[in-house]
This record gives sequence, structure tokens and C-alpha cells, in this order.
Amino acid sequence: MSQGKRKLRSSHWYGGTDKNSFIHRGWMRGQGIASHQFEGKPIIGICNTFSELTPCNAHFRQLAEHVKRGVIEAGGFPLEFPVFSNGESNLRPTAMLTRNLASMDVEEAIRGNPVDGVILLTGCDKTTPALLMGAASCDLPSLVVSGGPMLNGRHKGGQVGSGTGVWQLSEQLKAGSITVHDFMAAEEDMTRSAGHCNTMGTASTMACMAEALGVTLPHNAAIPAVDSRRSVLAHMSGMRIVQMVWDDFRLSRLLTRAAFCNAIRAIAAIGGSTNAVIHLKAIAGRIGVQLDLDDWTRWGRGVPTLLNLMPSGKFLMEDFFYAGGLPAVLRRLGEAELLPFPDILTANGQTLWNNVKDAPIHDEQVIRSTEQPVAADGGLCVLRGNLAPRGAVLKPSAATPGLLKHRGRAVVFENFAHYKARIDEPDLDVDAQSVLVLKNCGPLGYPGMAEVGNMGLPSKLLAQGVTDMVRISDARMSGTAYGTVVLHVTPEARAGGPLAAVRDGDWIEIDAMGGRLHLDISDEELQRRLSELETQRNSSRLPVPSSGYKGLYLKHVLQADEGCDFDFLVGCRGADVPDHSH
Repeated sequence: MSQGKRKLRSSHWYGGTDKNSFIHRGWMRGQGIASHQFEGKPIIGICNTFSELTPCNAHFRQLAEHVKRGVIEAGGFPLEFPVFSNGESNLRPTAMLTRNLASMDVEEAIRGNPVDGVILLTGCDKTTPALLMGAASCDLPSLVVSGGPMLNGRHKGGQVGSGTGVWQLSEQLKAGSITVHDFMAAEEDMTRSAGHCNTMGTASTMACMAEALGVTLPHNAAIPAVDSRRSVLAHMSGMRIVQMVWDDFRLSRLLTRAAFCNAIRAIAAIGGSTNAVIHLKAIAGRIGVQLDLDDWTRWGRGVPTLLNLMPSGKFLMEDFFYAGGLPAVLRRLGEAELLPFPDILTANGQTLWNNVKDAPIHDEQVIRSTEQPVAADGGLCVLRGNLAPRGAVLKPSAATPGLLKHRGRAVVFENFAHYKARIDEPDLDVDAQSVLVLKNCGPLGYPGMAEVGNMGLPSKLLAQGVTDMVRISDARMSGTAYGTVVLHVTPEARAGGPLAAVRDGDWIEIDAMGGRLHLDISDEELQRRLSELETQRNSSRLPVPSSGYKGLYLKHVLQADEGCDFDFLVGCRGADVPDHSH
């Protein structure tokens, strides 16, 4: 559709001769912006999560400038606005606590302002889902521009990955195989530039998810933050969003069920983070697409992991970009007839398959063939049983194969503080076959569902050379982490789920590929324990915040299998023009 044939949303603010239009244009003039600069042009909001408290996104001022140039070149007018920047690196107790808050900020900022389309500047873990959730609830033309990963870390002549290296080195320090000096020396080697984690952690997974969904331009996921091609992509995205406005090309045309199924399969192929399960469900809920845990089995299982990247492999995001990026992975899937819906429409107006069918593959060690994958079945495992009636998840590509089917005695930690106090006790009754169980760290139990599920192993076992154990919790773990870790057990312990009933010495069986998680006690004993715990909970009257954001969170957050969104935020509310302000 060409310019001038469709009334722009922003014209309701700027296009009249009444008092309100006078006010809106006049205040823009106060910034030195004459009305002819924006009247009759698509107003593009640049939703910026820049913050110096979010180091992953600290370069977004410069990135926004490249978007603006593209918008102006295409005949639009850019207006940048800030939203809550929920960065994972500094924010406590976890950015997951404020993901929904950030999404509310995004939604209301878009709906209440004179914007016709939106560029979403995302980077750190929760910024991508938060911005997509908020934008999906408005359903204006929207395009994601990720900030990109940092450069590869280099340490002692080899590569060290952000996040993943921390977990590895920390365990080595506890085992006594490296010194504190060695540990501290790795700090400056690990983080060499602006950008988010250079491993396939949550930030990289979210960037790949957005590209697989079709809400970015091709190659958005892997270009390093400091590479000039990231700036060019931002410029081109600025140009593209202007045409998307004229075409009324809304998010709902992109965020279809088929797109979500493609994304699930892509996440399996890249060895993506388990956090994708929660975030993808939340985004789907906002746009009105039905998605549930069974879809991860239906579309993710049986898919080989092709990307040889930490924590599942040995390379890093910079290598991924040089090898061909996500288009190369999607091409591999398509050629193997593993891309379920290749003909979905993407943000550049082309089908997904047209975007990737000729993608070059420069390094087959980084992007493996389907005949020589990193893992033959890399799809996230959904486990169910009497310990997780509504499901739990495990990432097989980052687990120890010999532990994917296991039976062991439980060593129980009632909460994270109990874990920290107990894990290194010399007389802890634990061996390599034990199953570590952490309770009360889900959305309600540890408000925000912190990334504490990849519990460090007992020091005495590390000293014996043990490198992995089965771990089970209602928490999350960092996408950069690894190990045989069962997460998101639902319902969580704090909500009265069966996990609350586990005791030291109970036998637990896990069959990851069979989708089974079982507490080996009778149904009658399980119910007796849960009833006893419910009585104790009622009598103890644990304090629950009744005010502030945390109070709102505890009243309205959904469980992990529902995406941990707020119950009152699910759904698309659109972006009808609000009533006059004066």
C-alpha cells in the first residue's frame, strides 16, 4: 500500500486543527521539531531497553541512532522512548520477577502514544520476551532488533564462554583444581565487548527465537554487537518498519501458531535454553495462540541439535555468525524436511524458506549436518509423573547421557538458603548416584522463579571427580548452564505441588526420553504428606506481601506451564486510539 492511502494512527494526535492537536504539535516544537517533519508520516516508536544497569544493552543509544537513520530514509519519523530494562546481570532477585512489569510498561507506552509502528530494541534475557509480550498485546506493526552477542572470550589460549565459563570455573575452584587467582583472572578474559552472552544462553536463544518466529530481519540473531553489520541491520530494520506501517503489517500476521511451531523446532536444533518454554508460552498467550507443553514434545522431540555451541558444544556466538548464523541452521532443517512450516510469512515480506534456502554454510564443525549432529535428539524433554503432574523440563543436549535414565536417593533442600547452608557439609549423606532436590524456588516460592536450579555439586563429590548429578527443582536455570537438571516442576512446592512432599532418602526415578518423573512412594503416602504440609502451612501463616509490585505478582502470577504471565495480562487488547487527554 502506498503512502497516503491509509489513515495513520498518529494523525489522531497530530492531524487536526483542534485544541488537542495544537497541544500535541506544540510540545513537539518545544524539542525543536517542526510539524512538517512528522505530519503525514509514519511515526515509528523506538522502544529502547538501554540502561547502564543492564550491561548487555548499554550500547543501545548508538544502535537506536542507526534505526532512526533508516526510518528517516524510508520517509518515516522516529521517536525513541525508554521502557523498564530488566537486565539479568545486576537485577536481584531475578529479572524474571519484573518481566511482566516490563511488558506492562511496553504495552501502555505503545497504546498511549502517537506511534504507528514500533522497533523493539532487545538484548538481555528478559528484554526480548517482555517487549514482544507488550507489543503483542497491542498488535501494531512491530519489528525486533537485537543488540547482538559479545565477542568470544579468550582465556589461557582457549575460548571461554560467558555464563558457562563461570559455572565451570566455579566448580573447578570448589574442587581445588584451580586457584582463586586463576578464577579471578578469567573475569576480564570472559567479557571483552558490549553485547549479551556469547553462549547459547537465554539471550541468544531469545534472539534466535525472534528470528525463527519471523519478527526480525534475517541474520538478526548472531551478528556480534560490535560488528558494523549489526548497525546496518538496525538501519535496514528502520527502513522496513515504515513500509510495514503503510502495509498495516501487524504482529498478528507473523505470530501464528505455525511460526511458534517453527520456533520450537529451531530451539531444538540450536540447543536453546529451557527458559524458552516459559517465554514462548507467554508471548503466544498475549497474541492469542494456543501453545502448551505438549507442543514441545510434538514439534521439538526427534530434532537433532546441529549447532555446536556452548553449553551443549564447544564454540561461541561469534563463530556461529561466521559459520552462517540462524539462516544456515534453518536451511539444514528445511533440506532435511524438518522445518514444519517453511512457508510462513516473515517481517521482510518473504517466506521463511525464501529467506534461508540459499543461506551459505561456512563451517560444518560449528553448524553440523543432520547426519553428524551434536545430539541426535536435542528437543527439550517434557517430563510428567506423580512428582510433576503438570510437567517439568530438561535439556538433553546439555545433560550427561548416562543420567537421562536414572534412579537415586533424594537429598532434599527446603529452599535455596537451606541448600547453601547444607550442600558443603562434610557429613552430608550424598553420593554420585543421589538426586539433589530443591524446593520452594518457583514463581511463588522464590518470587520470580530465580535461576538457581543448576545447583552446584557438593564439594566432597567434586573433589572425587564427580562432574554431574541429577538435580530436580521448581526453579529455572541460566541458559548458559549445563548438566542433568530437571526444571520448572509444576505445580511448584509453594503452591502445594508434590515436590513439597519429597523427603531425604526417598527414591526418585527419571526417564528423560520416556518423559517420566516419579517419586517412588504410594499414592496414599503422597497424599498423606501433602495433607500434613497443608495443615502446617495453614497454621504457620507465612507472611505474604500484600502491597507493592511483589504483592501484585504473588496474587496474579501463573505457573510455569502457563508462561508465568499475570492472569489479567493474557490476551491481545489492541491499540485503539485512547480518549483525548484535554
